[in-house]
Amino acid sequence: MFKNRVEAGKELASHLLKYKSENGIVLGLPRGGVVPACKVAKALNWPLDVFISRKITAPLNPEYAIGAITENGLLELNDELISELPDIDAEYIAHEIKHQKEEIARRKELFRNGRDLPDLKKKTVILVDDGVATGFTLLAAINSLRKLGAKKIIAAVPIVPKEIKKAFNEKVDQFIALKTPEVFFAVGEFYEEFPQVEDEEVIKILQKK
Repeated sequence: MFKNRVEAGKELASHLLKYKSENGIVLGLPRGGVVPACKVAKALNWPLDVFISRKITAPLNPEYAIGAITENGLLELNDELISELPDIDAEYIAHEIKHQKEEIARRKELFRNGRDLPDLKKKTVILVDDGVATGFTLLAAINSLRKLGAKKIIAAVPIVPKEIKKAFNEKVDQFIALKTPEVFFAVGEFYEEFPQVEDEEVIKILQKK
C-alpha cells in the first residue's frame, strides 16, 4: 500500500538511479502519472515533460478501455474485445476517437503551450504512470516513443497486474513495477490517498520542473 502518488514516485526513483548519468528525459502520463514522474525527474536531475495517451472507452463505462490513442496519432484498438461487446460499431469508435483527439489537443495546449515533444533520438526515456489497469494507454505510449526514435525506453509504475507486466516486459528495455498483484480490481485500492489530479496541479508541477 502506498501512502500517495508522491511517496510512490520517491520509491520508483530509488530503483532508477542507475540511469542518472545517461542522456534522458522523464515523461509522465497525465494527469496522475505526472506526480510520481516529478519525483523521478528530481532524483535523476532530468528534464520532466508529459506524454499524452488517452483511453478509447467502452459505451457507458468510461473506465473500461477498448484501446488508446496518443498525441502523435498512434491508435491501438483491441479488436477481439470490441467484437465481444454490444453497442460498439464503427460510428461509435470514430466518435470516441474524435473526442479523445480533441482532449489531446486541449491538454497539449494546456500542459505544453501547444509545443511538440523535444527530440527523443539518442535519449533514454523513462515513462511514468501512477498505475496500470488494462495497459492500453501505456502500450500506445511505448509504441509511439519507439516511432519517435527513443534510444531506450524504461516504463516505471508503482502498480501493475502481474499478467500485464509479463506482456510488457518484452516491449521495453526495462519495466520497473513496485507491486504486481495477481488479484487486481483498481489502481486506487493500492493507495491510502488517491484523489483525482486536476489540470492545475499538473501545470504547477511542470512550471516548477
